[in-house]
Amino acid sequence: MNTYKYITNKYLGVTFDKSGKDDNEICSRIVKTRNAIKCLNKNEKRSNEIGKDRKLRIYDAIIKSNLLFGAETWRLTENNKRKLLVVEMDAIRRSARTSRLDRVRNETMRDKMGRQKTIVEEIESAQLKWYGHVRRMDNTRLPQKVLNWLPQKRRKRERPKTNWMEGVKKAISSRDLRDGDWIERNQWRLSIAQRRRTF
Repeated sequence: MNTYKYITNKYLGVTFDKSGKDDNEICSRIVKTRNAIKCLNKNEKRSNEIGKDRKLRIYDAIIKSNLLFGAETWRLTENNKRKLLVVEMDAIRRSARTSRLDRVRNETMRDKMGRQKTIVEEIESAQLKWYGHVRRMDNTRLPQKVLNWLPQKRRKRERPKTNWMEGVKKAISSRDLRDGDWIERNQWRLSIAQRRRTF
């Protein structure tokens, strides 16, 4: 029986996996983000003296940039979404000096720290921006060719895995957008930030 070892390579700080999955890269991003969170929270007294607005700027500059680097190309599974939301809430709670033992709901913490938009929604917005950018390219451009390329290899007889494009289509639907809306760049960027809320 042949065994195959998945080969990973790094390029410009991003881990590429021969399997085509993004699990290794997402786990790497989470580890780096957790390390950044620990460094920022070493001095509890100093953290208490920092105002909310400054904490939000620190979050954007260090936490979010670490976690979302290269996220435009990720194929997000439900498991990876949960992991990303956990590390995001850890950062928010530490910034507010509030632990899970205080029994404060996540929604309350988001309101308190001005972080109503989840990290998953941030990733979806980034992917939609990238998708619109590629779709507006000339058909001769390589990114456009890759986006339209369909592999010839037949799928195995099992539940099809969600690919990147299917994730983009779901994000478009959740914002009440149509696929052709990307033609108008400025309107597209404004619209993708407004996700439809469900109750």
